[in-house]
Amino acid sequence: MSQAITLDPEHAEAYSDRGVAHYLRDELDEAIADFDQAIAIESQLVEAYNNRGSAYYDRGDLGRAIADYDQVIALDSEDADAYYNRGNAYHELGDLDQAIADLDQALALDPALAPAYNNRGLVHSERGDLDSAVADYDQAIALDPESAGAYYNRGNAYFSLGDLDKAIADYDQAIAVDPQDAEAYFNRGNAYYFIGDLDQAIANYDRAIALDPEDADAHYNRANAYEDKGDLDQAVAGYGQAVALDPKEADD
Repeated sequence: MSQAITLDPEHAEAYSDRGVAHYLRDELDEAIADFDQAIAIESQLVEAYNNRGSAYYDRGDLGRAIADYDQVIALDSEDADAYYNRGNAYHELGDLDQAIADLDQALALDPALAPAYNNRGLVHSERGDLDSAVADYDQAIALDPESAGAYYNRGNAYFSLGDLDKAIADYDQAIAVDPQDAEAYFNRGNAYYFIGDLDQAIANYDRAIALDPEDADAHYNRANAYEDKGDLDQAVAGYGQAVALDPKEADD
């Protein structure tokens, strides 16, 4: 791409493509600079606005990300990805109504966009509409049966609904797809704890801690389980580890 730019400094697509390469290397400032240059040369280059929006999003500059997605939609009102990305940005900002509206539109344009169902499910969950959340996770899983995140999120929704057996089944699926997901082990441990299976709870907390030794909550919850089992030595040691990692655990 750099050679193409040297040969033709007005080659907007070359700047845009090099920006994507920078983006994939997590070089966000360099990516944004290249997208800026592409847009300066060709002001209606949709892909450059979309990709610059993604770079701003990853940098945490949600206002600029939304402005770029706005521009994509103004140029191409049928761009499902732009609605999806803008919906995610509004979600991060806490504007749940606008997030739902954009994710709805993304799915109207592309009903097979599995991540949009998953992310709309997250928004429904935050709004307390757990039944709608589960329905969206169902659809995400139907479209992408290898989506560990959708199983995990549906497990969390079932957990909140009090259906711990279904929660555990979904955490099982999430872990089968992604065995390195420490949070899935942690939450499955919580579900086992609440159904009274302390050995399974401890086994899951063990695995969560093996994957993320700095997780104070996992140390704390494992200590609770040991205390309930009557193993006070392990409980005391676990509480000590939790407090060492997060002094706020001492208040719990």
